[in-house]
Order: sequence, then structure tokens, then C-alpha cells
Amino acid sequence: MNNISKIAVVIATLLPASVLAQSIKGVVLNNQGKAVANATVDLEGSDQKVTTNDKGEFEISGLNNGLKELHISAPGYAHLHRDITLANDQDHSATFNLKRSPIEVIDVEATPIHMSAMESASPVSVLSGEQLRRQQASTLGDSLEKLPGVNTNFHAKVASTPVIRGLSGPRVLITQNGLDVSDVSRVGPDHSVASEASTAQQIEVLRGPATLFYGSGAIGGVVNVVDSRVPTDSTTRGEWNLEHNSVDEQKVASFNATTGTESFAFYADAFWRESDDYEVPVAADIDETEHSSKYIVENSNEDSDGFTVGTSYLFEQGYLGVAVEQFNRQYGIPGHTHGEEEEHEGHDHEEEHSEEEAVFADLEQTKVQLLGEYNIDSEWLSKINLRAGHTDYEHAEIEHGAVGTTFKNETNELRVDILHSQFDEWNGGVSFHYKKSDVEAQGSEAFTPPSVTESIAFAIMEEKHFGDFLVQLGGRVERVTIDANNVLLPDIGAHAHDEDGDEHDHGHDHGHEESNYTRVFDVAQEFTPVSLSTGVVWDFTPGYNLGLSVSRSERAPSASELLSFGPHIGTATYEVGALFDTHDGHFELSEEAIDLETANNIDLTFRKTEGDIGFIFNAFYNQVDNYYYQVNTGLYAESGHDHDHGDEHAHEDEHDHSSELPVYLFKTDDVVLHGFEAQVAWQLTDEFKVDLFSDYVRARLKDGGDLPRTPPLRFGTEFSYQTENLTANIHVTRYQEQDRIAQQETTTDGYTLVDASISYDLSVLNQDLSLYLKGTNLTDTEARVHSSFLKDIAPRPGRSFALGVRGYF
Repeated sequence: MNNISKIAVVIATLLPASVLAQSIKGVVLNNQGKAVANATVDLEGSDQKVTTNDKGEFEISGLNNGLKELHISAPGYAHLHRDITLANDQDHSATFNLKRSPIEVIDVEATPIHMSAMESASPVSVLSGEQLRRQQASTLGDSLEKLPGVNTNFHAKVASTPVIRGLSGPRVLITQNGLDVSDVSRVGPDHSVASEASTAQQIEVLRGPATLFYGSGAIGGVVNVVDSRVPTDSTTRGEWNLEHNSVDEQKVASFNATTGTESFAFYADAFWRESDDYEVPVAADIDETEHSSKYIVENSNEDSDGFTVGTSYLFEQGYLGVAVEQFNRQYGIPGHTHGEEEEHEGHDHEEEHSEEEAVFADLEQTKVQLLGEYNIDSEWLSKINLRAGHTDYEHAEIEHGAVGTTFKNETNELRVDILHSQFDEWNGGVSFHYKKSDVEAQGSEAFTPPSVTESIAFAIMEEKHFGDFLVQLGGRVERVTIDANNVLLPDIGAHAHDEDGDEHDHGHDHGHEESNYTRVFDVAQEFTPVSLSTGVVWDFTPGYNLGLSVSRSERAPSASELLSFGPHIGTATYEVGALFDTHDGHFELSEEAIDLETANNIDLTFRKTEGDIGFIFNAFYNQVDNYYYQVNTGLYAESGHDHDHGDEHAHEDEHDHSSELPVYLFKTDDVVLHGFEAQVAWQLTDEFKVDLFSDYVRARLKDGGDLPRTPPLRFGTEFSYQTENLTANIHVTRYQEQDRIAQQETTTDGYTLVDASISYDLSVLNQDLSLYLKGTNLTDTEARVHSSFLKDIAPRPGRSFALGVRGYF
């Protein structure tokens, strides 16, 4: 070896590997051999991500020898995974062909490992882009209800929350950029979700247990609202929207914008919404207005606004940013009249039901989020994701012009995901999660005592490709404590009614002296939920795959499920928590152990991922042991509200029970939920597409009986026509009759809803605009939602038209 060669070897030994590293160059084409511009090329297990140019070309440089896994995605195409082995310090060139997919494939940002509707073992859905804007509503539940497996509990269009596979409330976690939204919507159906869809970038739904990523409160699924409040780049862009809806005279305005410099990015958004009581096509249980022939759901109005400002520091290895949001909402609470409606009929009711008597909620929330990402060029570590948040939430229920009950929730949360470099082709990492929530309710309907819930958790998530198989593994251990030092157990004088409405005397006095006797307890509960999950996706032939996911998830009961004791007018019940039990009308501390709720879930998925026809078929079976739910005790208790209707009514009926509520007690039992979700998309031509869908869940007690408010079988279709400037959609959904009902429930008739929309894109003064018209319930059908607590007094809105304009820059 000559001296020059020796010197070259020595220099090569001393230089860092990145100097000698090679690159992958490629071009991305479609089936017709045309270039795919703006396709995203990810190097799995690293922070490197590039975008193809107008010719479909890309280059990833600075790579060392070894196996590299590329993930290539583009709107309208199936995702492509390709393994490339680099050796001999030589650059690699390749051509990548993307195939058409009529089902949009969008990556989920809610998880530290890669997931999408077509590729992951667990079923997920993402609502984004024009579909999100077309389906967005004033509540989160109503915005998502057209996704397979997702329904709404439809609380009169003012406080609707998502129902995932028949589960809702404390089993479905709602997050904003991966952090708990931290309102009190999981406590009662009349409590609104403090999150806004009009400024969101996308909304993600993880169906089935998502406890590995979010903890025991996600045993039934997760809804994650993603926005750009902490910007990750400084590209100037934004959108704005103005809309008017006829059914409730709703007016909506919103905008979001991002800009910045090379090192700093800035973000701002705001929204405003105002609506009157909404119209319905039927008069049953609804009073006719005085000035028109239409019918309305009284006290279903809303006035909301909010804004967010955020900024980030951008550096070569990632970003670090903070955002502050102020969210305000006032909305009526229909049906919250404490029996007063029974005193009046017809227009007399309207005259005596003054605005002062209407009950409404005044919600305020301030949220601070700190988000960051640091990409590490290390042999061991790949990336660190940081999420931290502080939320100060308060909502007051205003009755007769004064504050009746106030709910508060102060939450602090921290999530740190540490992802390792690819090790033996495994991608993944560990996660640390801390959350503390201080919840307090004061007033006449404070049915849950003040409590502090604190959780600390560690989780591990890994995935690896074994040829045609993708294996995903995960585990999580959590410590949850619930502390409440002022748990009240009053003697409420609960009693039964006979068939004529008379009360049965259990041998004790129902007078005020005994009812005023209250015992106080100091409660401290500690739980250790453990969750495990494994999943396999098999690409058994080109364009098709099979997915299997098996999980065992444990959930600690919520404070309201354990400690409640009081009237909950939003559900028209007197709620008593699982910490108590009844004996001859008296309530005592329960002698039964407080156990974890345990879900054993199996998901089987069959998918066609590419071509003119695509489909996703999911079948699931979920057995939940120690399932916490409410049972009717057959007893009644005073609501605690005094109604002075004058002396002439004071003793009109000695058996008047209008101020009493049925007593419901939280109990545990083993339940089984099973069903399916089906989605088929057929791209007939470049312009015309047909989508078919169906979903069903059967929710029952293992030993017999049905769970309440379970959504019925539904199926439907959507016809879409899209050109460069024109988009038109017709959506038809059939809800079948629900006659599998629990005690005290009634059958809900089936109905068919027809919705349609049309939009036209144009450019005015270099501004991209979209003019649109949306019609909902075009047949003006009477539609009552079985999963709603207010189905008898608040059906879905009647025929409605919304006219709007949206701009992009």
C-alpha cells in the first residue's frame, strides 16, 4: 500500500461516519408512470423525512450501511413500505410505484408508533381535509358520527359526545394534541366537550382499547383533536370560514394561520358561533312557538367563542413551543326544568316559562400546552417527544338568573416518549405519563364530592416487519389514586312507588329531620391497572392484508362512578356511586371490594388496500369484567329543588312526585360487546366514487339483559362527484329500530337521513375560495337518537341548509 493509500485509510478511520455515508435517490410514480409530486418519504426509525419534487424525485443522504425501511405516502394512494440494503459505501437509486386507494390513508399522530387505517393491527379512523370541514358540527360527537363505529349521544345539539362501539363517558378519552382535554364531559351527557372542530387539522379515532398510549381512561377508545397551535414549521399558510345555518339561525366564523421566520414560527386561530333554539319536524313533547308554525327544542341555543396563540423555536434537531387557548361557551340545557313542564300546557307554558327560568351552562377554559420534539443522531436514541399541559376549567349552571352549580377541573399533565434507534429492525420506545386532576363541584347538583385523581404510568411500544408480517407489541403499568376527604352520605329517605304512583313506607320517617342527617367520610383508593397488547398484520397477497389485535386492558373506576351521591338533572336520575349500597331504602358503605374494570378485546380486520375498489372489514369481541354501570333501584328521592307554584297548587295532589327522581346505583357486572364495522369504496371514474358502510354493536350483560342506550344497526352510502373545481356529495344513512333495550328504556323507531353538499372552488384576487351549500335531513324526517338521554324531548334537527364560504392562503 502506498503512502497516499495509507493516509486515506487513516483519514477515513478518523472521519465521522456521516462524512462517508451514502444516500438513497429515487423517483415516485403512479400506475400510469406519471410523477407523484409532494409525496412524503419517511425513513423509519429516524427523523429523516423528505418530499418529492414536481418530477417525483427525492434524495435522503447521510446514511450508513445496513437495512433501511422507507415509508412512502401521498393523498389518494396506498402507502408503500420498501426495504433497501446499503452496502459497500455506494449510493442506491430506485423507482417506487404508488397504487391508487379509494379509501384515504392518513397517518395517526396520536401514537408514537406508525398507525393508519390500512396498515395497523388496531382499527383507527381519521377525519381531515375537506371531509372534516364538510362534517364538522358545533359538538364533537355530531362531527364524528359518520365514521364507522362512532355514534353520537346527541344531547340536543349542544353537548353531544362520541360513542365508540357502544362505549362512552369515562371509557372514551378525548384529547387535544395527545393531552387530556380536561373538561367534565365524561361526568354527564349535559356537559359539553371543551374542544373545537372548526380550527382542527384532523380528528383521529382509535377504536377499541387505546390504554397503551393514554391509560386506563381509554379502555373504550380515544378521540384526538389535532391542530397546529404549536407550529412545527414556519411556512405561511392558513384558512378562514364563514357559514350560516337555517335550522337554528346559526352563524359561524373561524380562522387559523401560521407564519414565521427561519428560527421562529407563530400560530393563531379563533372561532365564533351563535345559534338559536333549533327546529324539529314533530310536535311530540315539543311546544309550538307563538309566532310560527314550526316546532323547536327550547333552550337549545348556544353562544361560543375562543382563540389560541402559539409560538415555537425551530432548530435543526426539532422544535420547542408553547400555546395558550381561551375557550368560552354558553349553551342551554334542554329538559333541565325540574318537573316544571308538568305544570303547564300549550302556550300557557310559553308565557310562564320566562328566560329567567331557562337553565344554561357558562363554560370557560384556559389551556396551556408545551410541545416539543428533539431528534437525536445517536446509536441508541432516535427521538424524544415532549407534551405538557395545564388546564383550568370551570362551568357554571345558571338557574333562575343565579349560579346553581359550579364544576371545576384543574389538570396538570406530562408525557415524554423516548424512541430508540432501529435495533435489529425493531422500532419503538418507552413512554412516561403523569396526570393529576383536581375536580370540584359545588351547588344544588354537586352529585360528586371534590376529589383528586393522580396517575403515573410507564409504557413500552415496539413494532417490527418480519417479511410480510408486521408485529406490534405493547405494555403499560399505571398507578392511580383517588382521594376525597369530604364524601357525603345523607339520609335521603328513598322510597318506592306503587303502580298508582303512591309511595311505599319502609317503616321510617320521610320528614326533613331525618333527611338532614348526613355522614361524612374520608376516602382514599389506589389502583394498579396493567394493560398488554399484541397485534399482527399479514400482507398475504399484493393489495390485501389481514390484521389481528388482542389486548387485555384494565381501568380504574372514575371518581363519579365511586363517590356520586345526589341529583343529576342532566340524566334525570338520583345517582349513587359504587362505594355505597342500599338496604330497605337506607344507603350504607358497600362491603363489596372496589375492583378494576378489565376488558379482553379481540379485533379481526380484512382489508383491500389498493385498486379502484378498497374495503375495510372489522369484527370485534370485547368482554369486560367488573363493568361499572347504573341499575335502577326502584326507589325515588327528592331532587332537592323547591318549586313554588303558588298556594293554589301547594297541596293539589298529596302524591305529586314531580320533584322526585329515580335512584340509580352504580354496580358491577360482566358484559360482552361484539359487532362489526364495514367500509367499501369504489372509484368508478376519476370523478365519481361510491362509498358503502355499516356498523353494529351488541352490548349485553353476560348473564342476560341488555345495556342501555346502545346504538342500533346502521348502514348507508355516499355518492361523490369531484372535478378540479366542483365537488358534490349525497349521503344516505339508515338507522334501524333499536328494540334490544334495558329496563326503563323504550324502543326507538328506525329512520333514514339524507344529507347533501356541493362546493365550487375559484380564485379571486389570488385568493383561493370555496363556496358551498350543505343540506341535512333533506326529507325532514323525525329522527330520535337511541343513545341520547333526551330522545323523547330533543329529536334531531329538521331540514336544514347551510351556506358558507371558505378561503385558503
